[in-house]
Amino acid sequence: MFKLAWQVRLGLILVSCSVLVYILKITLIDNLPGTIEYIFNSAGFLFINVLFVTLVINGLLARRAKNERLEKLNIVIGIFFTEVGNELLKRIVPADKNASNFGKSFILNGKEVPDGHSMIRAAESHHFELNSEVIDLKEMHDFLQENRNFLLRLMENPVMLEHQSFTSLLMAAFHLTAELGYRKNLSNLTVSDRAHLTGDINRVYQALTKEWISYMEYLSLHYPYLYSLAVRTNPYDMNAIVEVE
Repeated sequence: MFKLAWQVRLGLILVSCSVLVYILKITLIDNLPGTIEYIFNSAGFLFINVLFVTLVINGLLARRAKNERLEKLNIVIGIFFTEVGNELLKRIVPADKNASNFGKSFILNGKEVPDGHSMIRAAESHHFELNSEVIDLKEMHDFLQENRNFLLRLMENPVMLEHQSFTSLLMAAFHLTAELGYRKNLSNLTVSDRAHLTGDINRVYQALTKEWISYMEYLSLHYPYLYSLAVRTNPYDMNAIVEVE
């Protein structure tokens, strides 16, 4: 049996209600010319109504939906940094030969909003150069393998499609995990091979730094209590203390 779509049924009901109203108006008021004039006036204004609904209301609904998706995305990014991101940075930042060049903008204060513009400028001008001898490749391999399923679940999350740079970060992390996993003995590598792996780590490091800046700005504006903890566990601050002083 053929079944009409709900949109068609709704349209028929609304049109029927309009026809009924006009019939009642003609019957009770007995003003056919006035009714016909009103119908034409309403029909003329209908196009403006459609324009208003299409451009204004649809735009507002789209903006609201986008904000909801971004909120979910930021929650996912927060979980990533809590479970993986911060720990990765703690393993990488000490190997950065120029870590001190990030400057005061990266030394956050829990009571102040971070200066995102200064942090971005510092990151863009920063020379990311890692000392491969400081990095414990075996420890990093074990850590990434332990969290591989977690990273896979993040990639499967459809919300990730809204954030290309974060997706690129996850891809860089997966590549590093694969590179480390294929080495049989991470403690006995050639100089060139270790330099290659250091380059892969550096790629992750740069992407992490960019996302970390955005995440700190988001926390300071929306979740001050989470921002306070992030400040006290700041991987870029070698003097950070988690205990509240």
